[in-house]
Amino acid sequence: MMSLMPLAQVGDLSARLVATDMDGTLTIADKFTPSLLQALETLRARGIEVVIVTGRSAGWVHGLVHYLPIAGAIAENGSIYYSATSDQANWLVSISDLAQHRQHLAEVFHYLQTDFPQIQESADNHFRLTDWTFDIGELTPEDLQGIRDRCQAWGWGFTYSTVQCHIKLQQQSKATGLQQVLAQWFQACPVEQVVTVGDSPNDESLFDAELFPVSVGVANIYHYCDRLQHLPTYITLAPEGEGFCELSQRIKPAPIRSSHG
Repeated sequence: MMSLMPLAQVGDLSARLVATDMDGTLTIADKFTPSLLQALETLRARGIEVVIVTGRSAGWVHGLVHYLPIAGAIAENGSIYYSATSDQANWLVSISDLAQHRQHLAEVFHYLQTDFPQIQESADNHFRLTDWTFDIGELTPEDLQGIRDRCQAWGWGFTYSTVQCHIKLQQQSKATGLQQVLAQWFQACPVEQVVTVGDSPNDESLFDAELFPVSVGVANIYHYCDRLQHLPTYITLAPEGEGFCELSQRIKPAPIRSSHG
């Protein structure tokens, strides 16, 4: 399997939908830029939908989805989908009692603090429904692996991005959430016409070639390559939002397949 082929060395990619991480992938120094907004507008004008797949909180994403030229956004690493045409929260995971679920997450976090007293709850944690976040701070790769091992031993999942760590359901991932969204809201778009994009470990499931054959990492993914089992098929020359803009210029609309084959 080919991985990390420079995007500049291949021809244009054919797609009907781009599923992309946000922080460190669309942003530059934590900000949206005019060039990024133009890239999103250009993709929409070409008939290419964009779905953001982020670890950001449900409350944050609910507002964001109505301000960008996108089709929708998946929040909290695959648990809730918001369409740009509705205010409804579409659940992608099953949680019978949210209050109890949050209590269990808090307990796991406090257990972790026993061994890692430096970890601090993230400012946005109060706006979350399905996961629990704490700042990545100065945690080393060894610390992160230790936290992952403890979460798994207690029956929970764990992932992290450039800024936050997430305690979550084991089955909760960006890939599983995106698969459900594609099946329910984009039935006419085959997975071969989806480009997935990311920059950090919580995007790894989007790089699984068996699930998404066309994936792209922006250049800052290099920082994590030694920690990932799945690597993106292609990589941009530029990092962060500049890398996404580089990619957007290389995507052309895929032909719509006839329902009669």
